[in-house]
Amino acid sequence: MEKQMNVERWVELFREIGLDDATMRRWHALFEERYPDAHREFLGWLGLPPGRIEEIRKG
Repeated sequence: MEKQMNVERWVELFREIGLDDATMRRWHALFEERYPDAHREFLGWLGLPPGRIEEIRKG
């Protein structure tokens, strides 16, 4: 059975390819800057509640 994607699993994938915390923050900042609607939808896809999504988007 396939596991549902969530924040922890996404971070695990990023870490496996060598991304550190600073690089992940930069990735989110670029995603938000270039594709804000898609970034919001992505964070929701990860299962984050609306309040947490807004916190992340504000940086």
